[in-house]
Amino acid sequence: MLLKMSSLFRKLFLTAWLVAGAFATHHLQAQQITQTVKGTVIDKASEKPLAGVSVTVTGLSIGVTTDSTGSYKLVNVPVGRQRISFTSIGYKPVSIPEVLVTIGKQVILDVSLEESIHSLKEVSVTAPRARKGMALNEFAGSSARSFSMDEVTRYAGGRNDPARLASNFAGVSSTNDSRNDIVVRGNSPTAVLWRMEGIPIPNPNHFTTLGTTGGPVSALNTNALKNSDFYTGAFPAEYGNASGAVFDLSLRAGNKDKVEKTLQLNLFSGLEAMIEGPLSKKKNGSSFLIGYRYSFAQLAQGIGLKFGTEAVPKYQDLVFNLNFANSKLGKFGIFGMGGTSNIDFIGADLDSADLFANKDEDTYFKSRIGIVGIKHTIDVGRNTYIRSVVSYSYTSNKGDIYKYYDSLPGRQYITRQETENTGLRFSTYLNSKINTRFAIRGGFLAEQNGLDTYLETRESRPGWETIRDYNGSSWLLQPYVQGKYRFTEKLSLNAGVHGMYYNFNQKAAVEPRASISYAMDNTKTLTISYGLHSQLQPAPVYLYQQKLANGAYDQSNRDLGFTKAHHYILGYDWAFAKDWRLKAEAYYQYIFDAPVERTASGFSILNSGADYTFPEKAALVNKGTGTNTGFELTVEKFFSRGYYLLTTASLFDSKYKGSDGIERNSTFNNHSVLNVLAGKEWKLGSSGRNVFTVDVKMAYSGGRYYTPVDLRASEIAGSEKLDESRYNAEQFPSYFRLDTRFGFRLNGSRRRLSQTLYLDLQNVTNRDNVFVRRYNQVQKQVGTVYQIGFFPDIMYKIQW
Repeated sequence: MLLKMSSLFRKLFLTAWLVAGAFATHHLQAQQITQTVKGTVIDKASEKPLAGVSVTVTGLSIGVTTDSTGSYKLVNVPVGRQRISFTSIGYKPVSIPEVLVTIGKQVILDVSLEESIHSLKEVSVTAPRARKGMALNEFAGSSARSFSMDEVTRYAGGRNDPARLASNFAGVSSTNDSRNDIVVRGNSPTAVLWRMEGIPIPNPNHFTTLGTTGGPVSALNTNALKNSDFYTGAFPAEYGNASGAVFDLSLRAGNKDKVEKTLQLNLFSGLEAMIEGPLSKKKNGSSFLIGYRYSFAQLAQGIGLKFGTEAVPKYQDLVFNLNFANSKLGKFGIFGMGGTSNIDFIGADLDSADLFANKDEDTYFKSRIGIVGIKHTIDVGRNTYIRSVVSYSYTSNKGDIYKYYDSLPGRQYITRQETENTGLRFSTYLNSKINTRFAIRGGFLAEQNGLDTYLETRESRPGWETIRDYNGSSWLLQPYVQGKYRFTEKLSLNAGVHGMYYNFNQKAAVEPRASISYAMDNTKTLTISYGLHSQLQPAPVYLYQQKLANGAYDQSNRDLGFTKAHHYILGYDWAFAKDWRLKAEAYYQYIFDAPVERTASGFSILNSGADYTFPEKAALVNKGTGTNTGFELTVEKFFSRGYYLLTTASLFDSKYKGSDGIERNSTFNNHSVLNVLAGKEWKLGSSGRNVFTVDVKMAYSGGRYYTPVDLRASEIAGSEKLDESRYNAEQFPSYFRLDTRFGFRLNGSRRRLSQTLYLDLQNVTNRDNVFVRRYNQVQKQVGTVYQIGFFPDIMYKIQW
């Protein structure tokens, strides 16, 4: 649907855009504007600081060497995109391309170097290889990629959301504009594990519900994140309770030398204020970072701006990261994030094509999330350390639904639910670099999950029925050990084993993992990886109970075991030209022990998880299977000579079998996904300190399969009923979206202040992509609801 901007909004935006353009083209002086680039260089295996590393800005006579703590500081680095190189005798050189330098904030760039296994006299000098997208984890094999926050905010259509950034990577598909669910290689979004600072976290989104991993608005503040890893298969042994993908996030430390401030306004992430700086006047390495965001939708409510729904989403969140100076007791840090959100859907006020609700219903929903953790690292030898994290999390959501019936004078209360989920987690591991060839890491994760949840409904029922009612706690224990052995400079092996024990129903699993990597030369690498991965069922599946004729409840879902998957991956990485890279992967996943119905049917839990609710199915058994087979290709040009290019293509087939043994297309079997992203920057003015940017993204995906509505059964029941004799028998049309973004990056000449402004035109062709086909209870027919049409997003950021 076409979203309308009010005339007031048009005027405000046009004014801001013209003012920014005037600033961009107004050159006060032709002087060169510079900034400081600093950070720490460590050994990749031991994570200990490296002294004497040469750090240079490519193409400029700017360079320093790291001190005894591995720290370096490059001063007077010109603003703009720079390439920073790191070289040291006995280590493989590394080059970091497209480092963005602005006047308003110092750049903190931490780097790890891999030691050569040759003796010093055998070391030959080679050109530094660009490290872009390489996983930060020493033990990563295939299907791993790191990403930077610059990428999150650079690409068109990203909505300042890390999860939406991931949709640009090969193997990831997203055909839902209203949610940021991550669908990887045909797996359900529930197969994704979220981690922060080395420990699992609950769903980090606003408006979340129990068991889901995505949502409409991210609660993650991208300005507080540093480079992080994303895995799409066969991940290392330290990651567990995930069968599809892992998002391993890290918070960046605040500037330990000076106070810096950020103000930002974005339509989706909201109005934001952030401050960071040293904790002590002594500047002993301690620092703080605090950021707060408030929903722009609430602020914009008065000017009539629409966001795909007449209901106004209200949300706010906070993030902080405190890092203390190193001492004899080790290094401590305290981190956390929290957020609140609520939204009311009043049926009489809604558009008939509203994405989320019906005109004959009033829905009230609110959710809360809070995470706090303490991180500790202590050295126990020259090349060994122990890292421990203890955290506590709290999430809650409450929803009430009222329905209007023609036969009744007022609305009727039909559904009420409330959930509180707490998590106490403790993780510890020992990391040791035994020698230049061998490194090992081993530890365990213990999670105590407390859950108090209640769901009761009388929709399509003669009276109230309790869907779930549980108040208790459970433990999930996950020990692991993994190691990396480098036979030669070219050949290495990552191998490990991960274990799981769930005391809720006494289920256990042992999972071997392995990856072999062979570097044919300095530009080509071949990898072969395997992993067995197990995952708990979503809590609503375990706790669903069905009322029997005798008044008792069937609670047999509580005995369900893990869903499991074998991952096989063959990967090839080729840096075929300067600043260019090609990456290809072929994979096969065999999923087994997936919950299906006892009686013969086409139902499988593998098709759920991309919505706010889960199927109401009892008496499930672990007898379902599935397969995901595919080929992925990435062609990427790193930012240089003023432009970048990223093209990712995926061809895959995702199938499943229910208890009837019939193979069907899974809900997430899009068959093909194509993303093309490109961007160009033009320097403005005689000094070149200001930049005009244009970014374009084209996304195409095959349509999802779905189970059609049983119109006759829906008419009788008075609510939507699916035709369960035709599971995933129909397919939505293909998804297409074109986004274009225009922006200015301004660096002040007299004050150390930088500004960023962009206009992101999303779905510029106003394509009518199908959201859902559902039963309309008022018109008593099946109707099509379309996704968000043309929509302009803006962001304005100031840093000083």
